[in-house]
Amino acid sequence: MQQAIEKADVLIEALRWIRTFRGKITVIKLGGSVMEEQRAMTHLLLDILFMETVGMQPVVVHGGGAAISRAMQKAGIQPRFVRGRRYTDEETLKIVEEVLAYEINESLARGIEELGGRAQALNFRTKNVLFGRKLVLHDENGEPVDLGYVGEVTRVDADTIKELCNQGVVPVIPSMCLAEDGSGVKLNVNADTAATAVAQAVKAEKLVFLSDVNGVRLRKDDPNSLIHSLTAEQARELIRQGVIDAGMIPKVEACLETLKHGVNKIHIIDGRLRHSLLLEVYTTTGVGTEIIRDGTTPSNGT
Repeated sequence: MQQAIEKADVLIEALRWIRTFRGKITVIKLGGSVMEEQRAMTHLLLDILFMETVGMQPVVVHGGGAAISRAMQKAGIQPRFVRGRRYTDEETLKIVEEVLAYEINESLARGIEELGGRAQALNFRTKNVLFGRKLVLHDENGEPVDLGYVGEVTRVDADTIKELCNQGVVPVIPSMCLAEDGSGVKLNVNADTAATAVAQAVKAEKLVFLSDVNGVRLRKDDPNSLIHSLTAEQARELIRQGVIDAGMIPKVEACLETLKHGVNKIHIIDGRLRHSLLLEVYTTTGVGTEIIRDGTTPSNGT
């Protein structure tokens, strides 16, 4: 009986957040090695199904770096990264499209449906919703950095995404875009910045980054040094100090940019933790790092 009561208490705690977020869009970015762990992915897809069932409108944006690197190595291509982005030549682009936009994208949508939900893979052979241009970065001397076919999102077909959400269908979006100049060129996009663009376009209530780290850490290799809450200025200072570095930089920069455009809260959590998504959204204490606007009171991860 006591166990049954405790389960009821958990549901009552979740009730507040279910009511708060009902009818609101949450963009969920999937990435990291968590996507290589089948059990972890099953729990995450169940969490997403739960969210949709209780009235939230989840939108999934995903990467697939480990699978892409594995396919490149099989093809005899050595992966190369420039400032946290994968250098993408024509041969690499073909692999990225096949693995990311089709294999992974359609597998995620199929996984949600096999659990009893409804999902739509949004890719180049179904319905593309991301449009953009080549990304131009500069080095410390102000010279342009060649990234190949790497892009940034300039336009999102928000109407298609919202329509699917209103129909109870989970949109699943790969981090690639079509050049908006009409050339038909496809571009590889950093998944964090793609999720940012989607969250801004659909005016999401919340953006959650699911990865293989538990959030921003004071010491990169020490999970116990997790920072539970950061203001935008504190995050910028950690980048300047080098505490936030390498692949975490575009993730945090994406968070900061998103806060400027009206998304209320952003979270970075470890997707390998069983039901981490539900723990982050539907409980009073969080399990990762919450990044909030300057002058905003932290809310213990919710």
